[in-house]
Order: sequence, then C-alpha cells, then structure tokens
Amino acid sequence: MERTRVNVVEGYAPYGDYKTWYRITGDLGSGKPPLFVLHGGPGCTHDYVDSYKLVAETGRAVIHYDQVGNGKSTHLPEKGGDFWTVDFFRTELNNLIDHLGQRGAYHVLGQSWGGMLGAEFAVTRPKGLVSLVIANSPASMDLWISEANRLREELPPEVQATLLAHEKAGTTDSAEYQKATEVFNERHVCRVVPMPPEVKRTFDAIVADPTVYHTMNGPNEFHVIGTMKDWTIVDRLPAIEVPTLLISGRHDEATPATVQPYADKIPDVRWTIFEHSSHMPHVEEKEACIKLVGDFLDEIDARR
Repeated sequence: MERTRVNVVEGYAPYGDYKTWYRITGDLGSGKPPLFVLHGGPGCTHDYVDSYKLVAETGRAVIHYDQVGNGKSTHLPEKGGDFWTVDFFRTELNNLIDHLGQRGAYHVLGQSWGGMLGAEFAVTRPKGLVSLVIANSPASMDLWISEANRLREELPPEVQATLLAHEKAGTTDSAEYQKATEVFNERHVCRVVPMPPEVKRTFDAIVADPTVYHTMNGPNEFHVIGTMKDWTIVDRLPAIEVPTLLISGRHDEATPATVQPYADKIPDVRWTIFEHSSHMPHVEEKEACIKLVGDFLDEIDARR
C-alpha cells in the first residue's frame, strides 16, 4: 500500500435531540469512497479501534465515531432497554452518512458489536454501500454464549469458581470478579499485555458509564444477560449484496463457530483468520490487518 500524509477533522452530527461525535482522517474529496468504522460493545468507544485510521494513508478518508451513549457523543444514563436498540444505532449510522454527504458511495467496517451492526445495516441494502468488513463478530448471540461457555471451561479451575460464585451472588462488580475476568480477556480479547493505551481508554470509558454495555450486553464479554442475548442475523444474511470481508483471530472470543454463518450465507464473502490474534487483530497484528483491509477496499473499488 502506498502511504500518504493525512489531515484530521472532528465534529458533531445532530441526531434528533442528541449529538454523534465523529472524526475524519484523510480527505473526503480524495475520489475514493470513505470507510466508516463502527466500534463494538455495545457501549465501547472508538478509541480501541483507532488503528483503522491508518487505512487513510492509502488516500482514503476513514471516519470514526462514538455511538450515542458513549465516548464524546451524548450520554443518556437514564435510558433503559427499550431505548437502546439495533434500530436506534442503525438509524444513527444512516444519519451520519447523510450528514457528511457520503450517500453516493462508502464502505463500512464494524468490529465485534460494530460488525453485528454493520450486518444489520447491510441487510437493508442501503444506498451507496460499496462493501462491508465484519471483524471479530458473531452471527448470533446463542453461538456467542455457547462458545464463551466453552472458552470459560478452559480457564484455570480457581478462576472458573470465582466467576461462578460472584455471578450467582450478583456481585459481578467486585474487584475479585474483575480480576478473574482479566484472565479471560488476556486470552481471548486482547493478547497484548499490558493492553495498549487506546484499548485501556475504551475499557475505562465503559467503567465510567456502563449504561449501554450493561443494558444491551451484561457485565462482561461472557456473562451476557442484556437485551441482545437473543439476537441473531443468521437467516437474513443472504440479503447482503455487497462484497464482504470477514476478519477474526485464532484465539478470538468470536470463535470460528460464531463467524461461520457469515461465511456460509453471504453470497460474496471471504474470510481471513489472524493466527497470532484474539479479538483485536487491528492491535495484535496491526500492520497485517490494516494492509488486508486497505487492499480489500482498493480491490472492491477497482471493480466499480
């Protein structure tokens, strides 16, 4: 990939009564369709997927944003489960695309929950979508929970016992429980230890305002008791018409079993598994991951 210098612009997009913070790395007028990056959670921030801005060094604008409820966007700690829905976040993405005047042509990359949201967006066949990247995402929460339980069973027995005891007692906010979850995270979420500063910023942000994460997901990555626990997109995947790239890590909590339906049911799809990564190849094998995405986007643009 040929790399160029890039500019950075930040702003806010009005979204009803709320504001969506965004950052554009690169030039929207470059002639290449921009890449919108959807962060995970639900309830994370853009920080931990910051490295995808490096795709802009190929001459393509990259747009990060914090979904409402998180990061630099409007926070709504008083809202409950009936407010935080897939449709709310899908509408927010459509709103941002239109606010930035990019409805003509654009790419979408979603990581973890962001990939689930990206798939939910793509099945509606939105105008202007050129391609989709689904990174480290399950196709259903049943698969995710099943595989999370399998991975839990591979943890040291004393860690498993600590997790179970606090979940039964309802004390998942205890320091002992949090320490036990770190064992899982260091195996299956981010194998760079200590975690890089941009990843830590996201984890700290969830602690500061866990509204969206706790409501839609639960207290952590493997104890899913939130409103998303029954979510699935498996039967709707054939509706995705654009070329799609799947990304996952060999040690990923989004195991091959959770990703397989995307590979089986999306008509134009390819899949790369990063052998030395877990849930964050964009951090754990950064250079190779960024190159893969940049090359994919350039290839798809060449088809147009």
